[in-house]
Amino acid sequence: MTNLIYKTIKYFKESWAELKKVNWPTRQETIKHSLAVIGLSAIVGLFLTGTDSIFKIMVRLIINR
Repeated sequence: MTNLIYKTIKYFKESWAELKKVNWPTRQETIKHSLAVIGLSAIVGLFLTGTDSIFKIMVRLIINR
């Protein structure tokens, strides 16, 4: 049991040491990247909506013949 506790403590210490090495983005970089992701997601969503609408119309035309 003590071996498990030792390994757990060691894991958290090593994880904390690795987190200190991370080069975190600035607030402005985070905002810029977040807006880019939101914008790209909206564009992809509009594209998929348009494609789905076109396929829906095509299927209705084929079925109603």
